[in-house]
Formats: sequence, structure tokens, C-alpha cells
Amino acid sequence: MRVHRNLIGIALATTAMTFSLAGGALANDDLQGLISDSKNWAIQTGDYANTRYSKLNKITADNVKNLQVAWTFSTGVLRGHEGGPLIVGDVMYVHAPFPNTVFALDLNNDGKILWKYEPKQDANVIPIMCCDTVNRGVAYGDGKIFLYQADTTLVALDAKTGKPVWSVKNAEASDGSKGESGTSAPMVVKDKVIVGISGGEFGVRGALTAYDIKDGKQAWRAWSMGSDKETLIDPEKTTQLGKPVGKDSGTNTWEGDQWKTGGGTTWGWYSYDPKLNLIYYGTGNPSTWNPSQRPGDNKWSMTIMARDADTGMAKWLYQMTPHDEWDYDGINEMILADGIEVDGKPRDVLVHFDRNGFAYTMDRASGELLVAKKYDPAVNWATEVDMDKDSKTYGRPKVVDKYSTQVQGEDVNTTGICPAALGTKDQQPAAYSPKTKLFYVPTNHVCMDYEPYKVSYTAGQPYVGATLSMYPAPNSHGGMGNFIAWDAAKGEIVWSKPEQFSVWSGALATDGDVVFYGTLEGYLKAVDKDGKELYKFKTPSGIIGNVTTYEHKGKQYVAVLSGVGGWAGIGLAAGLTKPNEGLGAVGGYAALSDYTALGGQLTVFAVPE
Repeated sequence: MRVHRNLIGIALATTAMTFSLAGGALANDDLQGLISDSKNWAIQTGDYANTRYSKLNKITADNVKNLQVAWTFSTGVLRGHEGGPLIVGDVMYVHAPFPNTVFALDLNNDGKILWKYEPKQDANVIPIMCCDTVNRGVAYGDGKIFLYQADTTLVALDAKTGKPVWSVKNAEASDGSKGESGTSAPMVVKDKVIVGISGGEFGVRGALTAYDIKDGKQAWRAWSMGSDKETLIDPEKTTQLGKPVGKDSGTNTWEGDQWKTGGGTTWGWYSYDPKLNLIYYGTGNPSTWNPSQRPGDNKWSMTIMARDADTGMAKWLYQMTPHDEWDYDGINEMILADGIEVDGKPRDVLVHFDRNGFAYTMDRASGELLVAKKYDPAVNWATEVDMDKDSKTYGRPKVVDKYSTQVQGEDVNTTGICPAALGTKDQQPAAYSPKTKLFYVPTNHVCMDYEPYKVSYTAGQPYVGATLSMYPAPNSHGGMGNFIAWDAAKGEIVWSKPEQFSVWSGALATDGDVVFYGTLEGYLKAVDKDGKELYKFKTPSGIIGNVTTYEHKGKQYVAVLSGVGGWAGIGLAAGLTKPNEGLGAVGGYAALSDYTALGGQLTVFAVPE
């Protein structure tokens, strides 16, 4: 009887597993189908590869000049509006900054509000959100809308009714007392919902977490630093630049227990390769910003990570800025592009434009470093990345002592560092066109002075330890940004279009040979494949949202959120006036108030019949 019971148990377990896997596969197939249909914009990044490319081509380089406002919608919130709307079938889902309201709008009925969800959150979370009360958007999957709230609650809403299905707290505390917050957009992969964590300026230890799409149970969590078990690293199988990382790699480059408050938060964008079943993302700055207080490489902060979607186990890692001295978070998007010819060979690559000013092209299966070049000529903190595979410093940046805040020392103001802490590009995502094989990148052209000082850790209190000031890069004639086209195979700028302020919106490339982006003054702009400006329209507030496109009843639309804020616009958003406030950004962007004001609006454009 015991044998029979065991056999029955095994059969039942196998059946249950089969149904579970099938359910996850069906949910994923449904989402993949929606993503593949360009009439939708069913994922914040446009697709799993983060290309932000649409096959829609009814808006072209010839007719985009006729673009007009089709309709608008106010979110009712006057803070920074990052991310963008989702369009699934005949419904548009619009999110807002804190309090993180979500609206479902009926595209068949003049944008009528089908439902509205406004969570109740502890207002104490607002002061610990370092760079405005932003939210980068909702996710869709399995008939649900997933919202990651500022208080780190991940909530699943019924997409048809807006009623909560399940919710889970992703952090230890949801009242700001530990400095943890949620700003990133979730990503649905198969039967899981992936979320990160914010709070590196408060000593929060970063992690990426996967929850079951059906009930919100935690499937796995991969810490950015900690033991091999916590980081989901196999010392022998997980590699960096082709070599095993070895035992205790998540703790042995830290002094004592500093890794426990080590930062490496995961608040950026995530991508996924279904063929390799790998999730790609980056980790943020080590805590504190004072490098003298945390000797060592501080792994695995500032790292590109490739992890198995089912288990979270790390396949390969690459730390771009070991022992960060400038707050060059590595969280920017990983764009997956196929058939990029590097040294005459087509490669399926990952392309990453880091805050540190270098653009990396890597083999996304193996983690091999193929190209690492500056994508703004102003970058001066390092001369280059060592590309000699026989060198002991292979893959590491060659730091210039003059701009090293570690070498210059504590309580010394190191001046003229390029880029500033907000990077040559922050989280505002680039786009990739498979037609031109070029990447279209919103950039910052900003430098800084940086003075580190000693700071002590207290849970829920700022753990920064540096004073910054920011200003336009030298010889830039006052311009603080550029919109560029980048060749990732050669590591070269193809063209560059200067802007008065940093370009802080996400780009969009289309099959109509038009590329869109927004400006901090509030302009939606359209350029052709050569960078020639074809169209601009000034929306009610600065644009830090990501441009999206969709088709409804045979007509192509372009949509963007405007609402100035984010790190660059924090002075306006939070009413700050002292130059060193906003982690140094307030003084650098003081002139922004001459061109725009607070807002919170979705603007939808179309070419008239």
C-alpha cells in the first residue's frame, strides 16, 4: 500500500505541477501575443527586449508634421510623471506618482474612466523617496494590472474592474522607517511578477524579487550582496567575464558587515530573453556615497546581472564601476538586439548605456564584453575601459586620479567631474530600431563638484555622505543634454542633437522612420533617422515620461505623460531652492522654472484624416 500511495502522490504532484506550468505558460503566451501585436503597448518597455520600437508606420517622416492633439487626460497629481500608459485592446491604463492612482480609460468612449484605483499609503514614505515621488508604470498579465506602490506594496488588480486580487509587501517596512520605497515598473515573465527596490541613499540592501502571478507568493529573491545563498550565486558556475566568481563574492569585497547596508538597489528597468530564459537588470550605487568609508570593490553594486527567470540563479555578472566614487548607479535598461555585427561577426547582444558615461555591448548569453566606449565626449572620470583580456584589470575603468573622490579624499571638494551623479543618462530609456540598427539615446551633458564626508548609518535616515553641485559640461554653450544616435557595434556617436536641458524622457522608434522623445521644457519632438527635427509641440509641463504609440480603430496614436519632476526637476516638483538640495540638482536646473511649471497630464496625438 505504501508503494501505491507514493505512486499516487507522485502522480498527483506531477499533475499539479503540469497544470501549474501550463497556467504560467498560458499567461505568458497571452502576454507575448499582446506584446507582439503592435496595436497594443502591453509592456512598459514596448517588448521584453526593451527596444521601445513599434512596427506601426501610419505616422511617417512625411506626415508627422501634421500631428495634432487628439485628446488629453489629467491625472490630478502635480509631481514627476515617469513611465507611460499601457494600451491593451480597447483600454488604456494610466498611472500617476504618489499616491499612485491608476485609471482604466475606455478608448471606445472618449476615454471614459472605467475604473479608478487609489491606494491608501503612509505619507511618511514621501520624504524617503530620494528623487521625487515618481512611479514608472504598471504591468499587465493574466488578466491583471500590477501596481508597485511607493510603500513597496505590490498589488494585483482585476484588469476589468480594478478590484484588488492580491497584494504583498516587498520590503521590511511600508512606512518609510527603513528607507525602502518602490518606484520601478514591475515586469511579468511567465508565471511570475518581477519587482525591485529603491532606497540606496538610505542604506537599503538591494534585491530583485519574483512573485507568483496567481497569488503573490514569493518565488525567489536575489539580493545584490550577501552570502552565495542570498545572492543566488553559484561560486563555480556564475561567471564574470568568463571566469567563475568564486566563493562569498557578495561579501568578501566589503569591510566587515557593511554589505548589510550596502545599497545596490534595483529600481531600473528589466528585460527578458525567452530563448535563454534570462532576466537582465542592473544594480545601483553602494552605500554610502563617501568611498573612503567602504573600502573594496563593493560587489555586487553597479553590476549587470543575468538571472534564470524560473529560479533567480545568476548565470553571469559584470561590475561596471567597482568601488563607485560618484553615484553612477548601474540600473539603466538593458536593450537586447540580435545580429549586431561586432568585428565582422553577427552577435546577439545586450546594450547598456550606463550612468558612468560608457556604453557597453555584451554577448547576452555568455556575458563577454565586446565594446565599451564613452557616449559623451565630456566624460573624464576614466580614460577608457581596459579591453585587454590578458590584463589583470580587464573590464575595469581606468580612473583618473584628478577626478577620483577616493584619491582626493574625504572633506575635499573634487571639481569638474564629468558626468555628474545623475549620469550621462539616467533611467530614461533609449530606443533601438532594427531597421537602422541604431540606438536613440536621451542623454545628460552635465558635470559636478563632489565633496564626500563621514556619515553614520541610522535606519530610515539619509545615508549619503557627500555634497554635490551640478552644471553644464564645459564648452557646451549652456546646453545640458543631447539626443543621440549610437552605433553599438563600433561604439560611436552617429549624430547628436543638442538640447537646452537634459533629455529626461524615454525615446520611441517606429517603422514609420520617426523617432520621438520629450524635453524637460515640455516639448514632444519627432526627428527622422538622421536627427532632423520634423515636429514639436509644447505640452503643459516638462516631459520625463516615456513616449508610447498604439493603434485604435485603424488610426495610429502617440501618447506621453507630462509632469516635470524626477531628479533633474526635483527643485520644481518639491519646491526646493538651495543649489545643493536635491542631491545637487537644484542649482544645476534652476533655469527650468523659466520654461515650465508643475503638471500632470496625458497628451495623445494623431495625424488628422
